[in-house]
Amino acid sequence: MSSAQGGGDSKLFARGKVAELRLELNSGGKKDKNFTQKKIALKKIVANMTMSNNEMVSLFPDIIGCMHIQSLEIKKMCFLFLVNYARMRPEIAIKAIPFLQHDMEDTNPLVRALALRTMSYVHVKEFVEATVPIVKHLLRDSDPYVRKTAAFCVAKLYDHDKFMVEQSDLIDRLNQLLRDDNPTVVASALAGLMDIWERSDSIKLTIDYSNASKMVAILPDCSEWGQTYILEALMSYVPQESGEATLLAERIAPRLSHSNSAVVLTCIRVILYLMNYIADEKQVSALCRKLSPPLVTLLAKGPEVQYLALRNALLILQRRPDVLRNDIRVFFCKYNDPIYVKVTKLELIFMLANEKNIDEVLTELREYATEVDVHFVRKAVRAIGKLAIKIEPAARSCINLLLELVATKVPYIVQEATVVIRNIFRKYPNQYESIIGTLCEHLDSLDEPEAKAAMVWVIGQYAARIENSDVLLEDFLYSFAEEPVEVQLALLTATVKLFIQRPTKGQDLVPKVLKWATEETDNPDLRDRAYMYWRLLSTDMNVAKQMVMGEKPPITAESEKLDAQTLEEMCLNVGTLATIYLKPVQTVFRSARPRRLPDSPALQRHALPTATNLPAFDAQKSLSAFGMGGQPVSIPNTGNPQNVFGQENSGSMANAVNDADAYFAGIGIQQMAAMGIHEAGDSSFGGTGTEASYVVNQYAPQQVLQPAQGVGSNGDLLLL
Repeated sequence: MSSAQGGGDSKLFARGKVAELRLELNSGGKKDKNFTQKKIALKKIVANMTMSNNEMVSLFPDIIGCMHIQSLEIKKMCFLFLVNYARMRPEIAIKAIPFLQHDMEDTNPLVRALALRTMSYVHVKEFVEATVPIVKHLLRDSDPYVRKTAAFCVAKLYDHDKFMVEQSDLIDRLNQLLRDDNPTVVASALAGLMDIWERSDSIKLTIDYSNASKMVAILPDCSEWGQTYILEALMSYVPQESGEATLLAERIAPRLSHSNSAVVLTCIRVILYLMNYIADEKQVSALCRKLSPPLVTLLAKGPEVQYLALRNALLILQRRPDVLRNDIRVFFCKYNDPIYVKVTKLELIFMLANEKNIDEVLTELREYATEVDVHFVRKAVRAIGKLAIKIEPAARSCINLLLELVATKVPYIVQEATVVIRNIFRKYPNQYESIIGTLCEHLDSLDEPEAKAAMVWVIGQYAARIENSDVLLEDFLYSFAEEPVEVQLALLTATVKLFIQRPTKGQDLVPKVLKWATEETDNPDLRDRAYMYWRLLSTDMNVAKQMVMGEKPPITAESEKLDAQTLEEMCLNVGTLATIYLKPVQTVFRSARPRRLPDSPALQRHALPTATNLPAFDAQKSLSAFGMGGQPVSIPNTGNPQNVFGQENSGSMANAVNDADAYFAGIGIQQMAAMGIHEAGDSSFGGTGTEASYVVNQYAPQQVLQPAQGVGSNGDLLLL
């Protein structure tokens, strides 16, 4: 054993000089029968090439001079050098073609396959043209390994020169390879055909039931890669009868227990696809039950595979809620889970939570809210608030837990709780206002814009209930000019609400805030809203009250949901990177072919996700974008009147305050008109009560790409 080999390859990764390496490469002579010196020199050259030492290209002639040596190890390194530098020095690279052609006639199938793979990888015109006749010959080679390599080379050549491959008969020959006796060769031919179909606009891929049945029959005899290729290809089979889809799904179901996660996820994708063509609901339910165990099993693997499985579970649950319905406990977080796994598990826990398991879920979320990771704690607190909105019978339990967390006085917990309690107030008006006092005790803890805006909304919305609402608002208004726009918008609206509900308290604040918002701000949204309020208050107090305090659409607590078309496409891409991002395929892979469910007599159109039973993303709104600037739920004033000194009194004092409020409300029009501003700016504020429901969603709406129609099918598996 040489010293270099004995000491490990790490010694080879030292920046070398071309002259020294050339001398070492050409040394040894006849005494070096095993070419030990050449191997060491080539390893050093490849190591330098890996380190982007482009000076190595000067050794091109010397490398080509070594290609005749009958050593597989040397050939591998020489061919690797050729592939790396051929496009930099094509005039020298073409001198290697005779050596490669000679190796393709070698008796060793490994050498033949290596030479063919190397030649097809070089994107130089002379290499591409010389490869075509050789590939045609080796597609009929006696060795299956060579035939498998040749199948992949056809796809590689198509990537280099589409027109040349389409003009030749290589695609027809690749089709013929599907009748090969070797399962690995068939799987490789399918992979090549799929790759060509993905890249072509003029080629159609069709698989009938007979072909699909043959593919499924050879699945057990294929390697993990081969099984993945075959399952991928089955996505191009369009069932014409419900029975065909059912039978095929049952036949591939054993792949769900495979040890390889790629095979499992691809199998899940095919079964989800075939479910769209199965009419029998019992069969669909049975298949859904079969999908749960493999997804749960994937959670026992490494964190990266766990994350992939979890993101796909989010997608699958939107399409098939029956999957994982009773498996919520497996998604409870472990202490050593990475944060990205914990957050995704939290989303799944929210999706699977219901009245039966809510107590167990809240106990778990209480634990999460005491974690050390601030980001995860915020998510947990927000999940508690969303559950209160999602499951009405559990709202009181959720609120009690939130108050328990607020009592810890941890700033970031208090701020998240304030935001979600604002949402709860909007969902359940007149039910939980008793906790407003608790929130007001923690005003000093609020320093984040969203939390401040939420608290300001609460004060404005319940100005008639909070005895010192004007004082609280005035405290916030001290820093009006320095606040972010979302807080300024909330303060503007809250001040107007205060004036509408309690004119005696708001008459001094409103002119001041409107003046700041119209004359001392550069933000057009804030200025336009202030102008609109000014005009409303100056014109008709009743209209102003109807608009600012009017009924608003109800809110819901949905997790991130995709629109129907994107969900359909995502389910056809389970297991890919697109499902990690939960975005359309073309958003992630620009050149990818969009997929849609092909039409067929067996397609169960009534069971497909539609805009009527799945809220579209366009109809959803993020609560973080609303409520800060005046999107309240109207709550009638049922509380006792408050006096101007912030104290509750009875008898004549209370009546006097009521009379004063009524008086000022009556003359409010004249007062506001006297302020002298009559220009009404454009405003996007307010709601008419006809908008779609708002959705409590921590994610921004995603742009939806409309996939093109699927490719038609006729004739052979892959046709021009």
